[in-house]
Amino acid sequence: MKYLKQLLWVIAFSLAGEALQALIPLPIPAAIYGLVLLLIALCTGCLKAQAIADTARYMISIMPLLFVAPAVKILKNWGIIAPNLVPICVITVVSTFIVFIVSGLVTQLLLKKKGGEKNG
Repeated sequence: MKYLKQLLWVIAFSLAGEALQALIPLPIPAAIYGLVLLLIALCTGCLKAQAIADTARYMISIMPLLFVAPAVKILKNWGIIAPNLVPICVITVVSTFIVFIVSGLVTQLLLKKKGGEKNG
């Protein structure tokens, strides 16, 4: 019964995300709305992490299974992807390094700010 209750919480936030996507005309997937709502509920204390912990662990353990469908879709559309493989790889590598650099700089700024408050 505990697992069912936890799963119902996850489904409730997923459905709320679907509702928001229908109401808000932005090109944002419903799953993102649901995750943001779940994050807000967890951060504000409206929902305790223990209320979904076991189900979350289970879902993380089966996560590799969720990548099967996208992999099949890539193989199905390989004829479209193959001619553009080099630009796709270049964009992927460059954007990855940009994310690394920006994340590092933001982390350094936050650590300096946090350190300044402690010593100041």
